[in-house]
Amino acid sequence: MIKKGKLPTVKKNLCPRCNRKMKQQFIGLLHCKCGMSYHKDMGYFERTGNMIFSLEKKKIGEKTKQVPVIRYKDE
Repeated sequence: MIKKGKLPTVKKNLCPRCNRKMKQQFIGLLHCKCGMSYHKDMGYFERTGNMIFSLEKKKIGEKTKQVPVIRYKDE
């Protein structure tokens, strides 16, 4: 039974494919053993062998923040 004012929560750190807990690589980037990943801007996607996950420094106002970026290998 749902209490008044409370909505059931869906955890973003559970894999939609296998329901295992996803591990955090960077802030906003989670990986699962089955090949699924979650990026806070893109949502869920499947990893491929040519993806490279890295942090990129971006200057926002006076602060410098590290943001997760997905790059692709040139073959």
